[in-house]
Amino acid sequence: MNDRYAHPEYLAETDWLAGHLDDPDLRIFDCTVEMAYDADTGYSIKNGREKYQAGHIPGAAFIDLMDEFKDLDHALNFMLPPPDRFIDLASQYGIGDGRKVVLYNAGPTWWATRMWWNLRAHGFDDAMVLNGGYEKWVGEGRRVETGANTYAPTPFVSRPRAGLIVGKNDVLSAIDDPDTVIINALAPELHRGERIQYGRPGHIKGSVNVPARSLLEDETFAFKPATELMAAFAPTGALAAKKVVTYCGGGISAITDLFALVLLGHDGVLLYDASMTEWGPDESLPMETGD
Repeated sequence: MNDRYAHPEYLAETDWLAGHLDDPDLRIFDCTVEMAYDADTGYSIKNGREKYQAGHIPGAAFIDLMDEFKDLDHALNFMLPPPDRFIDLASQYGIGDGRKVVLYNAGPTWWATRMWWNLRAHGFDDAMVLNGGYEKWVGEGRRVETGANTYAPTPFVSRPRAGLIVGKNDVLSAIDDPDTVIINALAPELHRGERIQYGRPGHIKGSVNVPARSLLEDETFAFKPATELMAAFAPTGALAAKKVVTYCGGGISAITDLFALVLLGHDGVLLYDASMTEWGPDESLPMETGD
């Protein structure tokens, strides 16, 4: 079994970043959105800007995925912004050709990989996710700073990659497609239907469970070695499948599964962006419980 990622260029290690903080063409972004789960009230979500201002990697700017980089007119939260809005925002934030982008967040890497995928959907490939994010950086005793930074605007050129984000009709078609594997990135108890959080218990019919959190190291939130990632996906058939569709609650942690598959070299991975937030409450869409 291969012990190396097929695409390590999409991960920035902390040692590398520490040595490139003064690179004038580097753009570092803190993508933190604070989420907490309560059994009685569900998820609470808070903009991560305040946390960023209290401490961040030197030179990093804050990128707002909660209130800016989303479709403001969509009924569901965190959906990818319309192209014109995305291009305008990316330009304002200083993302463009000739710039190398490093993305990180506090906590598990859901939000950094989310922004990475958004950029990938627009054909921008000079972005990396900081392996282990803020926790690993701080855990290694590296310098942080407070306050806020911004970068000068840079024209962002979109080169759209069609089909990377799919809707519910695509997922319906994929259920009976032998060439497609559908992966649920949520926790096992949600997948099995032991806890209800999205209207109905269980998971999309025919989907398999690879929890996003299981792909990351316990202490650092760094991605596990290639051999362990391959072992996690192997039982699902995803590594050999022509296409893989990932989903979660709202299209956030699902991208950690998707990103891991890209690291391993899979080039047919797709995101069901609306995920269980759309699928769960719709009684016309098939679900099942158990493993």
